[in-house]
Amino acid sequence: MKNNHIHPGGISLAFPVSELHQYLEKYVSFLIIEKNLSSKSIKAYLSDLNRLHTWLSENHIETITSDSLHHYFHSFNTSTPLKDSTIKRKYISIKAFFVFLVQKNWIEQSPLNNFGKKFRTAKRIPKTLAVEEIERLLHSPKLDREQLTTPFRTRLSIRNDAIIDLLFSTGIRIGELAQIHLEDIDLKNRVVVIFGKGRKERLLYLSSSELIDKLHEWMEVRELFQPKMDTLFLNKYGQSLSIFGVEDIFTKYRKLANINEKSTPHYLRHSFATQLLENGADLRAVQEILGHSSVSTTEIYTEVSIKRKRDVLSQFNPRNRIVTSK
Repeated sequence: MKNNHIHPGGISLAFPVSELHQYLEKYVSFLIIEKNLSSKSIKAYLSDLNRLHTWLSENHIETITSDSLHHYFHSFNTSTPLKDSTIKRKYISIKAFFVFLVQKNWIEQSPLNNFGKKFRTAKRIPKTLAVEEIERLLHSPKLDREQLTTPFRTRLSIRNDAIIDLLFSTGIRIGELAQIHLEDIDLKNRVVVIFGKGRKERLLYLSSSELIDKLHEWMEVRELFQPKMDTLFLNKYGQSLSIFGVEDIFTKYRKLANINEKSTPHYLRHSFATQLLENGADLRAVQEILGHSSVSTTEIYTEVSIKRKRDVLSQFNPRNRIVTSK
């Protein structure tokens, strides 16, 4: 169904708010079947669109127009402040929905056409851990295991040891780690297939011999968890380990290792990428390893690397201590 709302300045789309819900259902089917997006991505899209729906209803707005969307985005400046990146994501979600409606020929044009809104996104430096902190974190499961007395707790520690090491050794996201299935990993050839954002596959090489040993050790005790799933990592009930389970594991060893109490598992990904670049890795190669769709996303790590080098050279460069006579 096509609708046009006439404004003094010309014709712009006016989409009835009352019909939004039924088209959202069609959109979800499109995201699942045609776009093949993950449930997490679909949930994020729906969250943004449902928030728009709620705002329109609360403000008694019956049609979605360019003007009403301008008011909607302006409301973020007057209500609870949101991060620049959050507002931009909401804009992208809404824009994608209306592009879908245009493509299906259900509306003539998107109300966001010629929207004229630019988003200034703050460029945030990735948060990393110092090398010494990572060393303590990697060593903490072994120290933990020395204190354990039951076979079950020891098996959990073996699993956790492999998880912490795999996160840092590959820089994968915790969601990607939780999705690894047995068929995705080949310890003999030291490779693992990772399914990243947008269901994109990438093949990673497991270069650390210590990591390989930890994974072998985990595979030896995995069957004792009475697996009900074929995911690589299991919880104590034999089910797939969730991302929340991975976060809890990281938190436990973060405390044991006495490292930055604000750090999250994602710090390991940031630290991995930064150290790759510091050690001379090619930017494009790091992009592929991390699974970034654009090299511009990876470039942010070069700034961390340069900052660290600047700090070191400013403090320790012997040339700074030599004064030559004029």
